[in-house]
Amino acid sequence: MQLGLVGLGRMGGNMRERLRAAGHEVVGFDHDANLSDVATLAELAEKLESPRAIWVMVPAGVTDATIDALADVLGEGDIIIDGGNSRFSDDAPRAERLNERGIGYLDAGVSGGVWGRQNGYALMVGGAQEHVDRLMPIFESLKPEGEFGFVHAGPVGAGHYAKMVHNGIEYGLMHAYAEGYELMAKSELVTNVPGVFKSWREGTVVRSWLLDLLDRALDEDPELAELSGYTEDTGEGRWTVDEAVRLAVPLNVITASLFARFASRQDDSPAMKAVAALRQQFGGHAVRKR
Repeated sequence: MQLGLVGLGRMGGNMRERLRAAGHEVVGFDHDANLSDVATLAELAEKLESPRAIWVMVPAGVTDATIDALADVLGEGDIIIDGGNSRFSDDAPRAERLNERGIGYLDAGVSGGVWGRQNGYALMVGGAQEHVDRLMPIFESLKPEGEFGFVHAGPVGAGHYAKMVHNGIEYGLMHAYAEGYELMAKSELVTNVPGVFKSWREGTVVRSWLLDLLDRALDEDPELAELSGYTEDTGEGRWTVDEAVRLAVPLNVITASLFARFASRQDDSPAMKAVAALRQQFGGHAVRKR
Protein backbone atom coordinates (compact mmCIF):
# COMPACT_ATOMS: atom_id res chain seq x y z
CA MET A 1 0.00 0.00 0.00
CA GLN A 2 1.12 3.58 -0.63
CA LEU A 3 1.40 6.08 2.21
CA GLY A 4 2.65 9.63 2.49
CA LEU A 5 4.38 10.45 5.77
CA VAL A 6 4.99 14.02 6.95
CA GLY A 7 7.50 14.41 9.76
CA LEU A 8 10.51 12.08 9.81
CA GLY A 9 11.88 12.64 13.31
CA ARG A 10 12.50 9.97 15.94
CA MET A 11 9.02 8.49 15.59
CA GLY A 12 8.14 9.26 11.98
CA GLY A 13 11.48 8.16 10.58
CA ASN A 14 11.29 4.80 12.34
CA MET A 15 7.69 4.33 11.23
CA ARG A 16 8.74 4.86 7.63
CA GLU A 17 11.40 2.15 7.91
CA ARG A 18 9.05 -0.33 9.63
CA LEU A 19 6.44 0.16 6.92
CA ARG A 20 8.96 -0.19 4.12
CA ALA A 21 10.27 -3.39 5.67
CA ALA A 22 6.69 -4.69 5.56
CA GLY A 23 6.51 -4.02 1.82
CA HIS A 24 4.65 -0.71 1.73
CA GLU A 25 5.65 2.19 -0.49
CA VAL A 26 6.24 5.18 1.79
CA VAL A 27 6.99 8.67 0.49
CA GLY A 28 8.25 10.91 3.27
CA PHE A 29 8.47 14.68 3.64
CA ASP A 30 10.48 16.56 6.24
CA HIS A 31 11.84 20.10 6.43
CA ASP A 32 15.27 18.48 6.84
CA ALA A 33 16.25 17.81 3.24
CA ASN A 34 18.63 15.06 4.38
CA LEU A 35 15.65 13.04 5.64
CA SER A 36 13.05 13.93 3.03
CA ASP A 37 12.12 11.94 -0.07
CA VAL A 38 10.49 14.98 -1.72
CA ALA A 39 11.06 18.72 -1.61
CA THR A 40 7.49 19.94 -0.97
CA LEU A 41 4.08 18.78 0.17
CA ALA A 42 2.83 19.31 -3.38
CA GLU A 43 5.48 16.92 -4.69
CA LEU A 44 4.50 14.45 -1.99
CA ALA A 45 0.89 14.52 -3.19
CA GLU A 46 2.02 14.10 -6.82
CA LYS A 47 4.02 10.97 -5.96
CA LEU A 48 0.94 9.20 -4.59
CA GLU A 49 -1.91 7.64 -6.56
CA SER A 50 -5.47 8.73 -5.74
CA PRO A 51 -7.17 8.10 -3.42
CA ARG A 52 -4.20 9.08 -1.24
CA ALA A 53 -3.48 8.61 2.46
CA ILE A 54 -1.01 10.84 4.29
CA TRP A 55 0.09 10.33 7.90
CA VAL A 56 1.19 13.43 9.82
CA MET A 57 3.79 13.03 12.61
CA VAL A 58 4.69 16.59 13.59
CA PRO A 59 4.66 18.51 16.92
CA ALA A 60 1.20 19.52 18.14
CA GLY A 61 1.98 23.21 17.72
CA VAL A 62 2.34 22.94 13.94
CA THR A 63 -0.19 20.18 13.24
CA ASP A 64 -3.06 22.44 12.18
CA ALA A 65 -0.86 24.44 9.80
CA THR A 66 0.54 21.23 8.31
CA ILE A 67 -2.91 19.69 7.82
CA ASP A 68 -4.27 22.89 6.24
CA ALA A 69 -1.30 22.98 3.86
CA LEU A 70 -1.90 19.34 2.93
CA ALA A 71 -5.58 20.00 2.31
CA ASP A 72 -4.57 22.51 -0.37
CA VAL A 73 -2.75 19.80 -2.37
CA LEU A 74 -5.14 16.89 -1.73
CA GLY A 75 -8.59 16.16 -3.10
CA GLU A 76 -11.83 14.30 -2.63
CA GLY A 77 -11.43 10.75 -1.37
CA ASP A 78 -8.04 11.33 0.23
CA ILE A 79 -7.44 10.71 3.95
CA ILE A 80 -5.21 12.51 6.46
CA ILE A 81 -4.14 10.69 9.63
CA ASP A 82 -2.81 12.76 12.53
CA GLY A 83 -0.53 10.53 14.59
CA GLY A 84 0.98 13.28 16.74
CA ASN A 85 0.15 14.13 20.35
CA SER A 86 -2.68 16.50 19.48
CA ARG A 87 -5.34 17.49 22.00
CA PHE A 88 -8.47 15.46 21.28
CA SER A 89 -10.66 18.56 21.19
CA ASP A 90 -8.78 19.76 18.08
CA ASP A 91 -9.81 16.72 16.06
CA ALA A 92 -13.50 17.40 15.38
CA PRO A 93 -12.89 20.92 13.96
CA ARG A 94 -10.15 19.52 11.71
CA ALA A 95 -12.39 16.72 10.50
CA GLU A 96 -15.15 19.21 9.71
CA ARG A 97 -12.82 21.47 7.70
CA LEU A 98 -11.47 18.51 5.74
CA ASN A 99 -14.91 17.01 5.19
CA GLU A 100 -15.96 20.20 3.38
CA ARG A 101 -13.30 19.32 0.79
CA GLY A 102 -14.22 15.64 0.68
CA ILE A 103 -11.07 14.65 2.61
CA GLY A 104 -11.32 12.04 5.36
CA TYR A 105 -9.63 12.35 8.75
CA LEU A 106 -8.41 9.87 11.36
CA ASP A 107 -6.72 10.65 14.67
CA ALA A 108 -4.22 8.05 15.83
CA GLY A 109 -2.64 7.89 19.26
CA VAL A 110 0.75 6.23 18.80
CA SER A 111 2.80 4.67 21.58
CA GLY A 112 6.12 2.89 21.26
CA GLY A 113 8.74 5.62 21.34
CA VAL A 114 12.14 4.99 19.81
CA TRP A 115 11.62 1.22 20.20
CA GLY A 116 8.60 1.09 17.90
CA ARG A 117 10.53 0.24 14.75
CA GLN A 118 11.70 -2.99 16.37
CA ASN A 119 8.78 -3.86 18.66
CA GLY A 120 5.83 -2.26 16.87
CA TYR A 121 3.58 0.64 17.84
CA ALA A 122 0.41 0.53 19.92
CA LEU A 123 -2.25 2.38 17.93
CA MET A 124 -5.46 3.99 19.23
CA VAL A 125 -7.51 5.27 16.28
CA GLY A 126 -10.54 7.52 16.08
CA GLY A 127 -12.68 8.11 13.00
CA ALA A 128 -15.14 6.57 10.57
CA GLN A 129 -15.12 2.79 10.17
CA GLU A 130 -14.74 3.05 6.38
CA HIS A 131 -11.55 5.10 6.77
CA VAL A 132 -10.17 2.74 9.41
CA ASP A 133 -10.87 -0.27 7.19
CA ARG A 134 -9.03 1.33 4.28
CA LEU A 135 -5.92 1.98 6.39
CA MET A 136 -5.87 -1.42 8.12
CA PRO A 137 -2.92 -2.73 6.04
CA ILE A 138 -0.86 0.18 7.41
CA PHE A 139 -2.11 -0.30 10.96
CA GLU A 140 -1.41 -4.04 10.82
CA SER A 141 2.18 -3.41 9.73
CA LEU A 142 2.83 -0.77 12.38
CA LYS A 143 1.33 -2.63 15.36
CA PRO A 144 3.14 -5.42 17.22
CA GLU A 145 2.56 -8.96 15.99
CA GLY A 146 -0.30 -10.79 17.65
CA GLU A 147 -3.69 -9.98 19.09
CA PHE A 148 -2.94 -6.74 20.89
CA GLY A 149 -1.69 -3.29 19.98
CA PHE A 150 -4.54 -1.81 17.93
CA VAL A 151 -7.97 -0.42 18.74
CA HIS A 152 -10.58 1.52 16.80
CA ALA A 153 -11.45 3.53 19.91
CA GLY A 154 -14.48 5.37 18.55
CA PRO A 155 -15.35 8.40 16.39
CA VAL A 156 -13.04 11.28 15.54
CA GLY A 157 -11.20 12.39 18.68
CA ALA A 158 -11.37 9.03 20.44
CA GLY A 159 -7.88 8.00 19.38
CA HIS A 160 -6.20 11.05 20.84
CA TYR A 161 -8.43 10.87 23.92
CA ALA A 162 -7.31 7.29 24.54
CA LYS A 163 -3.66 8.28 24.04
CA MET A 164 -4.10 11.17 26.49
CA VAL A 165 -5.36 8.77 29.16
CA HIS A 166 -2.57 6.33 28.28
CA ASN A 167 0.00 9.05 28.92
CA GLY A 168 -1.68 10.05 32.17
CA ILE A 169 -1.43 6.45 33.38
CA GLU A 170 2.18 6.42 32.22
CA TYR A 171 2.87 9.43 34.48
CA GLY A 172 1.49 7.57 37.50
CA LEU A 173 3.34 4.33 36.77
CA MET A 174 6.66 6.09 36.26
CA HIS A 175 6.30 8.03 39.48
CA ALA A 176 5.47 4.92 41.51
CA TYR A 177 8.68 3.27 40.28
CA ALA A 178 10.57 6.49 40.98
CA GLU A 179 9.30 6.73 44.57
CA GLY A 180 10.21 3.08 45.18
CA TYR A 181 13.68 3.78 43.83
CA GLU A 182 14.20 6.74 46.15
CA LEU A 183 12.95 4.88 49.22
CA MET A 184 15.27 1.93 48.66
CA ALA A 185 18.18 4.19 47.80
CA LYS A 186 17.81 5.87 51.22
CA SER A 187 17.25 2.64 53.12
CA GLU A 188 19.96 1.31 55.48
CA LEU A 189 19.06 -2.26 54.50
CA VAL A 190 18.92 -2.47 50.71
CA THR A 191 22.47 -2.48 49.37
CA ASN A 192 21.70 -3.48 45.77
CA VAL A 193 18.90 -1.26 44.51
CA PRO A 194 19.55 -1.95 40.79
CA GLY A 195 19.49 -5.67 41.55
CA VAL A 196 16.09 -5.40 43.20
CA PHE A 197 14.58 -3.74 40.14
CA LYS A 198 16.19 -6.35 37.90
CA SER A 199 14.71 -9.13 40.05
CA TRP A 200 11.21 -7.69 39.59
CA ARG A 201 11.30 -8.12 35.82
CA GLU A 202 9.98 -11.70 36.03
CA GLY A 203 7.38 -13.28 38.26
CA THR A 204 6.11 -10.14 40.00
CA VAL A 205 2.87 -8.22 39.69
CA VAL A 206 4.77 -4.96 39.04
CA ARG A 207 6.64 -6.16 35.95
CA SER A 208 6.21 -3.96 32.87
CA TRP A 209 8.09 -2.46 29.96
CA LEU A 210 8.65 0.71 32.02
CA LEU A 211 10.30 -1.43 34.70
CA ASP A 212 12.50 -2.99 32.00
CA LEU A 213 13.53 0.49 30.86
CA LEU A 214 14.33 1.59 34.43
CA ASP A 215 16.49 -1.51 34.82
CA ARG A 216 18.26 -0.56 31.60
CA ALA A 217 18.86 2.99 32.91
CA LEU A 218 20.26 1.64 36.20
CA ASP A 219 22.60 -0.69 34.29
CA GLU A 220 24.00 2.39 32.57
CA ASP A 221 24.14 4.58 35.70
CA PRO A 222 23.37 2.68 38.96
CA GLU A 223 22.95 5.84 41.05
CA LEU A 224 21.51 7.99 38.23
CA ALA A 225 24.31 10.39 39.11
CA GLU A 226 24.57 11.80 35.60
CA LEU A 227 20.95 12.96 35.49
CA SER A 228 19.19 16.05 36.79
CA GLY A 229 15.82 15.59 38.48
CA TYR A 230 14.32 18.37 36.33
CA THR A 231 11.43 16.73 34.43
CA GLU A 232 9.30 18.26 31.68
CA ASP A 233 5.78 17.22 30.72
CA THR A 234 4.45 16.98 27.17
CA GLY A 235 1.03 18.40 27.96
CA GLU A 236 -1.03 15.22 27.87
CA GLY A 237 -0.79 14.78 31.64
CA ARG A 238 -2.28 18.26 32.04
CA TRP A 239 -5.08 17.48 29.56
CA THR A 240 -5.89 14.29 31.46
CA VAL A 241 -6.22 16.22 34.71
CA ASP A 242 -8.33 18.87 32.93
CA GLU A 243 -10.73 16.11 31.86
CA ALA A 244 -10.80 14.71 35.40
CA VAL A 245 -11.93 18.11 36.68
CA ARG A 246 -14.53 18.44 33.90
CA LEU A 247 -15.99 14.99 34.56
CA ALA A 248 -15.46 15.02 38.36
CA VAL A 249 -13.32 11.88 38.26
CA PRO A 250 -10.81 11.65 41.18
CA LEU A 251 -7.47 11.05 39.44
CA ASN A 252 -5.43 11.10 42.65
CA VAL A 253 -2.33 9.28 41.42
CA ILE A 254 -2.11 10.86 37.97
CA THR A 255 -2.65 14.37 39.34
CA ALA A 256 -0.01 13.89 42.04
CA SER A 257 2.50 12.59 39.48
CA LEU A 258 1.91 15.65 37.30
CA PHE A 259 2.39 18.03 40.23
CA ALA A 260 5.58 16.17 41.16
CA ARG A 261 6.98 17.14 37.76
CA PHE A 262 6.18 20.77 38.48
CA ALA A 263 8.00 20.47 41.82
CA SER A 264 11.05 19.02 40.06
CA ARG A 265 11.61 22.37 38.34
CA GLN A 266 11.88 24.40 41.54
CA ASP A 267 15.35 24.88 42.99
CA ASP A 268 13.84 25.98 46.29
CA SER A 269 10.07 25.60 46.59
CA PRO A 270 8.31 28.83 47.66
CA ALA A 271 5.45 26.74 49.06
CA MET A 272 7.77 24.69 51.25
CA LYS A 273 9.44 27.88 52.46
CA ALA A 274 6.00 29.01 53.62
CA VAL A 275 5.41 25.66 55.35
CA ALA A 276 8.76 25.95 57.16
CA ALA A 277 7.95 29.52 58.22
CA LEU A 278 4.56 28.45 59.60
CA ARG A 279 6.05 25.54 61.57
CA GLN A 280 8.56 27.94 63.09
CA GLN A 281 5.87 30.49 63.93
CA PHE A 282 3.33 28.24 65.62
CA GLY A 283 5.62 25.65 67.17
CA GLY A 284 9.07 27.16 67.33
CA HIS A 285 10.34 24.33 65.12
CA ALA A 286 13.87 24.68 63.81
CA VAL A 287 14.32 25.88 60.25
CA ARG A 288 17.29 25.85 57.95
CA LYS A 289 18.65 29.19 56.78
CA ARG A 290 20.18 29.62 53.36
